[in-house]
Amino acid sequence: MSGSPAHEVRLAVEQPALLGESPMWHPVEQVLYYCDIPGHKLHRFDPTNRALDTWSFDTDVACCAPAANGTLLLGMRDGLWRFDPATGRRAQLAAAPYDPATERFNDGKCDPGGRLWCGTLYEPRKPALAALYRLDAEGRLTREGDGVTVSNGLAWSPDARTMYWTDTTSHTIFALDFDVASGIATGRRVFASFERKHDGQPLDAYGGRPDGAAVDAEGNYWVAMFEGSRLLQLSPQGAVLREVRLPVRCATMPCFGGADMKTLYVTTSREKRPADELAAQPWAGCVLQLRVDVPGLPANVYAG
Repeated sequence: MSGSPAHEVRLAVEQPALLGESPMWHPVEQVLYYCDIPGHKLHRFDPTNRALDTWSFDTDVACCAPAANGTLLLGMRDGLWRFDPATGRRAQLAAAPYDPATERFNDGKCDPGGRLWCGTLYEPRKPALAALYRLDAEGRLTREGDGVTVSNGLAWSPDARTMYWTDTTSHTIFALDFDVASGIATGRRVFASFERKHDGQPLDAYGGRPDGAAVDAEGNYWVAMFEGSRLLQLSPQGAVLREVRLPVRCATMPCFGGADMKTLYVTTSREKRPADELAAQPWAGCVLQLRVDVPGLPANVYAG
């Protein structure tokens, strides 16, 4: 494992979000979309001219994914929606399959077969009532996993035979066997786990908990370690290959982008952070970027 100094990390988007999440490099538009969940906003950043477009909504918007017809799919507190950035119009594809007073959609991505997977976050945290759902191309929503509190970390291996899924609260990343033809994931097992924060433990001595993730072309899993001030690159066997130190406490999710897919964008959070921490970390909430040697996989597109 080799460390990477923070000076290799640059500022991509200066305007901070409260809780930046779900960065997605659009495979056709060649721009970066990302969400500000409690800010109820969807952002689009064009690195060629540094233009930042923003759409505001009346509820949490947690994730976005590209669709084959040029629209986007949004995971929101009140369900799954199709959104057209060109017109600003949206239409609901599926109502929330839970009580929105205590639960909301969280991390979501499309699989290589064109289905949207979207997990939830159970706000009381206990018991572990969050779940994982799959929206197929015909618009059918099915419950595909449960027993977690904060669903995160969705990604697929380059050969589409392994699916990754994380429960952030339990500090655990799972791997599952994935059948791309049927969209069925089985054989859930622990891929990597991390030590939990102990009572009274200072944050500087805490490695963080696994949040959002992305996979590169060699099958390595890059994960943001929330409250750990770092990204980790894990091998397909779960071994730590690289640690990238970050100038902010709370990274939320990486994604690969740029023309060569070798720019790693990282969303971050400043929501509910202590004033002294924010004063010391002015990039908290901003989108960061760094260059990597191995390109990432392009975002999968919803087929419906």
